[in-house]
Amino acid sequence: MADTVLLDVTDGIATLTLNRPQALNALSIAMMPDLAAAARALAARKDYGVVVVQGAGDHFMAGGDLKDFAGQLHLSREARLAEFKALIVQHINPTVEILQNLPQPVIAKVRGACAGFGLSLMLGCDLAVCADNAKFTTAYASIALSGDGGASYFLPRIVGRRKAAELLLLAERFDAAEALRLGVANRVVPADRLDDEVSALARRLLSGPQHAYGEIKRLLTASHDNQLESQLQSEAEAFARCAATDDFAEGVTAFLAKRAPSFGGH
Repeated sequence: MADTVLLDVTDGIATLTLNRPQALNALSIAMMPDLAAAARALAARKDYGVVVVQGAGDHFMAGGDLKDFAGQLHLSREARLAEFKALIVQHINPTVEILQNLPQPVIAKVRGACAGFGLSLMLGCDLAVCADNAKFTTAYASIALSGDGGASYFLPRIVGRRKAAELLLLAERFDAAEALRLGVANRVVPADRLDDEVSALARRLLSGPQHAYGEIKRLLTASHDNQLESQLQSEAEAFARCAATDDFAEGVTAFLAKRAPSFGGH
């Protein structure tokens, strides 16, 4: 992958950094395959227990790079249709799917601008911790686009269909307090505390029951499409798999001994 997206794994924490700070980390056409490559690299590794997705500098991601997109306007309608469809299908969709399917918890660390695909990317993470200076917008409709990266999938599941329609159709900006109220953000913290708060949360998750986290993620994803009977069966099977782990034995033993558990991730 190129330096538009950085992947670092240190002490069991994988950090995926959107690295175009001079452009507010806007998603350029060249950045799309780099992001997909970083996601594939994450999926291929086993040496981490939690992922943090962040933007370099003062912003998370200000959506697509419109200067870059303008460079495609000379193409015919047919060529433009084929070009943008291919970019999304080949690079954007796999990135979102991989992050969703990782068994490890994924945390979005958000400061500054979070718009367009940046918001979609944040919504696709398991948890979102935002600085109090973060600003959000779906942005797509303001340039006559419909959305990508799972915006129409995640938003109605998080905020409800009616509010999702408002956010997508009107593309109005909202602040961190509203993001927290809507459930778009899990936590809002002072901007100068964001790094420390996310680091503490990542370390907490890293020391947790990794197998159980993977089962929880799978259950939550499947619940959108399952009937109750199917979901109950899936829960029973996942519960049983968890109960067969060493971490379960440690959790029960530690609880009865009135001490903190020491999970091994097995």
